[in-house]
Amino acid sequence: MANLADEYGTDVEIYIRALTTTIHADTPTGAPAGLHGLLEQLGLERHEYPADTPIYIWHTVPEHLAADEQKRLATRAIPALLLAGYEVNCAPDVFDEATYRQAVHDLRTQAARPAARPQAPAASPSHPAPAPARRIP
Repeated sequence: MANLADEYGTDVEIYIRALTTTIHADTPTGAPAGLHGLLEQLGLERHEYPADTPIYIWHTVPEHLAADEQKRLATRAIPALLLAGYEVNCAPDVFDEATYRQAVHDLRTQAARPAARPQAPAASPSHPAPAPARRIP
């Protein structure tokens, strides 16, 4: 099995596997667990070979999706991977420009919204504050 991420020195290589319609996302040998986890969060399915102690891990777009939706899912993953600091290469026959632009817009919109942070209740002293001392002149 060829690993294009190892071959090209990238973190993720997205392409259609030769003689198939399957969209693959190869990661380099020894890629961090965080990268694999992010790919899975983004909707790609993890595969390992051999199953007991994997030396080769790759991801695919779910094959039950229509071909156009597979390409959109793969393309939508790219901005999130780039934002996380990974180097990504995507084959032109997978990449969808409009989907990419929308995914970038969605990430920017999400980042611009302030996170809802619960406000801490005002601290109440455990002991009442002492009354100020009165001074008599």
